[in-house]
Amino acid sequence: MVEKTIPLLPCPSLQPVLDFYTALGFEVTFEQKSPNPYAVVEYGVIELHFFGMKQYDPTESYSTCYVLTDDVDTLHAAFRAGLKAAYGKIPSRGLPRIGPLKDMSYGVRQFLMSDPGGNCIRVGQQTSENQHHRPAPKETFARALHTAASFADSREDPASAARIIDRVLRLGDQRPTPLQEARLALLRGDVAYRLGDDTTAQQMLRKATSIQLTDQEREAVRSDLERLTQLLT
Repeated sequence: MVEKTIPLLPCPSLQPVLDFYTALGFEVTFEQKSPNPYAVVEYGVIELHFFGMKQYDPTESYSTCYVLTDDVDTLHAAFRAGLKAAYGKIPSRGLPRIGPLKDMSYGVRQFLMSDPGGNCIRVGQQTSENQHHRPAPKETFARALHTAASFADSREDPASAARIIDRVLRLGDQRPTPLQEARLALLRGDVAYRLGDDTTAQQMLRKATSIQLTDQEREAVRSDLERLTQLLT
């Protein structure tokens, strides 16, 4: 026996969703407008099905699926390039959007993207045999970074990530190391941008760039610094 699982995802209207996946490089292999709107898109062996629901609210969507790949970096780069060509920029907030490529604490390198129907497509590559969450660090600021990153880039809950970082940065009896402070500021700026708070995002970018770091520490935050800078320009 050969089995195959295919996700069926809702959307209020097919066309914006099909336009999004076409921009990513998918091929529309089936489309039915009546009696029930239904469509299929394919990218290599990736196959997604969509059905129309007139009263469906994409902003309230919990629909998601996971795509496993052996080359997540190439897919991320290809999808970003396709979106930039189609939309004139890479959408990073609202709907549709595509998130950053991140190494998660549970042995996966992944990115998340949400289509116009509000469906979250998680694309990841296994990087470890251990697929369980690593224990959160005990040190205060390392733990805050670990937890906030999980909320932001795994649960897609930037508001909770922001609260965690704000709370830990208000501590009066403890101070982060310069590298921890830079990482916290950059993550706080990233989630502020996702929440539509560009003022805070700019403040956090200025804060991160003003912190005195060693060359090695500066290299450690280079990609996050470049990402936030690009988002705000």
